[in-house]
Amino acid sequence: MRAAARAWGALAVLAAGLAAAQQPGIQREVLRRSVLEDGSREVLLVKVVIPPGAAAGRHTHPGVETGWLVEGEAEMEVEGEGARRLSAGESYLIPAGRIHDARATGTRPVTVIATFVVERGKPLASPAP
Repeated sequence: MRAAARAWGALAVLAAGLAAAQQPGIQREVLRRSVLEDGSREVLLVKVVIPPGAAAGRHTHPGVETGWLVEGEAEMEVEGEGARRLSAGESYLIPAGRIHDARATGTRPVTVIATFVVERGKPLASPAP
């Protein structure tokens, strides 16, 4: 019973983190969530769709994010790295805690499959100034 309560609590924290960083029109869907052996971190596989012209909004994650663009074109800004243009088939890596943003720049939505390795119990995303 306690394990189920902890699992629901972790999902609530995750949902709150996604909602906090969610910009209007952006869709995020957690495809898989796995707890690592040490119990302090988890891996999330997330599908993100950004409509043309929309941006994810400046935010951070309590761990590493890496992803692959399935379709579309985007401009990604990562603190300390400047802007980078990405097209379908390209990948990226964002270090833990680094402020970043992504904007769909083409005429089609950007679809990304992202993997997060983050600290358990913390919101997946936090807005940044």
